[in-house]
Amino acid sequence: MQDTFSHRTVLLNEAVDALSVQPDGHYIDATFGRGGHSRLILSGLSTLGRLTVFDKDPQAIAAANALADVDERISVRHEGFKHLGELEAASADGVLMDLGVSSPQIDDPTRGFSFRHDGPLDMRMDTTRGQSVSEWIATADVAEMAEVIREYGEERFAQPIAKAIDRRRQERGPLRTTAELAEVVAGAVKTREPGKDPATRTFQAFRIFINAELEELQQALTAALKVLRPNGRLVVISFHSLEDRIVKQFIAQHSREVFDRRAPFAAPKPMALRSIGRVMPSAEEVAENARSRSAVMRVAERTEVMA
Repeated sequence: MQDTFSHRTVLLNEAVDALSVQPDGHYIDATFGRGGHSRLILSGLSTLGRLTVFDKDPQAIAAANALADVDERISVRHEGFKHLGELEAASADGVLMDLGVSSPQIDDPTRGFSFRHDGPLDMRMDTTRGQSVSEWIATADVAEMAEVIREYGEERFAQPIAKAIDRRRQERGPLRTTAELAEVVAGAVKTREPGKDPATRTFQAFRIFINAELEELQQALTAALKVLRPNGRLVVISFHSLEDRIVKQFIAQHSREVFDRRAPFAAPKPMALRSIGRVMPSAEEVAENARSRSAVMRVAERTEVMA
């Protein structure tokens, strides 16, 4: 099926500028999406340059393969970015991660990511494998659902929502569509901040959980340290506080020397990263693309001494 849903790449120029692309370098776009960042990276590469792209989404991979068909500098991997660690150590000059769900995924009702469109309650990034949200909540107990909603959605009404889902499935059977889930959540959430749909946090929580997004992010960040060459750049764009907290803490942890308290006179373990800074979308970008408003980009550089 042809992909007719558009996507506006957030922090496009800022992210690629932060990579400091060298013409003959090897770069990794760990979340290809629809290839906005990849195309700009390619424009800065020579014929000797290389780009490796990862994505779970079959539609994203179809777009990546179409680009690879006309550009031999690209290598495509239909995998999540936790598989970065399978690449050769110290083989990349830059790693870019653009986290979260893309506009085509949100806007396509058949993917089930949004409460604004009725469709199958799926939410899998990779529709070729794994369990859908509908399948999971058909058997998950109240305590498990409440924990997911609380931890990944930061939702204070997690327990009432989980109980409402349980009542609904006992009375009328499994929830199969996004509209059904949104209706149940709306009935359980008594108050909500102005302008925010009651289902926002629950949908975020279920999407993050079903795709193991935070666990995979932690694995991918560790893998990036392995594959980056000295002075290689790590660039990560996140869209909610849970992701950004992980990235921020990871960079901070690896941007300081580590002393072994058991050997106080030993030389400290050298830091693995040097923090470059944080970038937010401009007012102009937010005005043109409302989905960029929550974006935070963090940049770090691999130290010359390999830790």
